[in-house]
Formats: sequence, structure tokens, C-alpha cells
Amino acid sequence: MWHMANWLQALKIVLVAVVAAILYGIIHDQITARICVEYFTIGHPPLFTFETQDPSLLGLGWGIVATWWVGVLLGVPAAAVARIGSWPKRDACWLLRPIAVLMAVSACGAILAGLAGWWLAIQKLVFLVGPIADAVPPEKHVAFLIDGFAHTASSGFGFVGGLVLMAYIFHSRQKEAAGAKAQLPSPPAAS
Repeated sequence: MWHMANWLQALKIVLVAVVAAILYGIIHDQITARICVEYFTIGHPPLFTFETQDPSLLGLGWGIVATWWVGVLLGVPAAAVARIGSWPKRDACWLLRPIAVLMAVSACGAILAGLAGWWLAIQKLVFLVGPIADAVPPEKHVAFLIDGFAHTASSGFGFVGGLVLMAYIFHSRQKEAAGAKAQLPSPPAAS
């Protein structure tokens, strides 16, 4: 049976993951909304009850709406892996650095994917087709693809990175438990 302190630490872990995901999403979308606001105004359903072309507002809104639940999907399993069982527990403070690393890796992946999308688009190896190609102004097609590549990479790196994070938490707890067991005094030998 879990004690209240264990539940509180699990809740803190989930909150850390949600806040980290939202902050990442807001920063990511502030940048991509400035690269191609049409990615948000044409490529997404309306978010507000009023029409806006303001990249700051769109980046803030989509940064929250598109990522809070990702933080929950990261935080709940991380809390379980960090707290369940008899091995040494991991708390929210311990997870700050690994989650920050995950966000940094996702950001690097998004930047590299955005650059790849730009290069592929200017080489005409990828391009918009169908109704979206008609809706997006032709001079914004490359920028739209940059955003699409960056957002797809963020999702992919976040998902795979989340799995790596779970394995890292598990391994660190297992390693610490094995180290503690190795330090226990040996039982006296029978004579």
C-alpha cells in the first residue's frame, strides 16, 4: 500500500513532466509560428473563438493545447517506474535533469528535421499536394514543410525519448538496489 508521501511524489513527477512538456511546446511553437504562421492557421483547426494571425498567441495556445497531455503520458509512466516497488525511489527533483535532457534532445531533433525539411523542399524532393497545397500560398510551401518536419520530429523524439527515460529510471533504481545489496554485511559462517 502506498503512503501519502509516495502519492505526493508521484503527483509531483507528473506535474514536472506536464510543465516541462508545456514549456517545450510553447517555445517550440513560438519559433515555428514565426517560420510559418499558416502551419497553424491553415494546417490546424481554429483554436480560438476568434480568427488570429498573431504568431505569439498561436504559439502560446497551441504550445499548451498540443502538449499538456503529452506531459501526462510521459509523467504517469515515469512516476510508476520511479516509485513502484521496493528499490530505491526516484523523486521529482531527481527527474528534473533527465526530463530536461529529453526536451533538449527533442529540440535538437526538431531543428535537424526542420533543416532537412527545408533542404528537401528546396530540392523539390518533398512538396505539398492536394487541398493543403492550394490553401497555403506558394511562397509559404517551404516554410510549411519546415514546420511539419520539425513538429513530426518533436513527436518522434519525444516518444522514443520517453521510452529511453523509462529505461533509464528503471536501470538507475536497479543499479542502486544492487549496490546497496552488495554493501550488506555477509552473514556469519556456520562452524
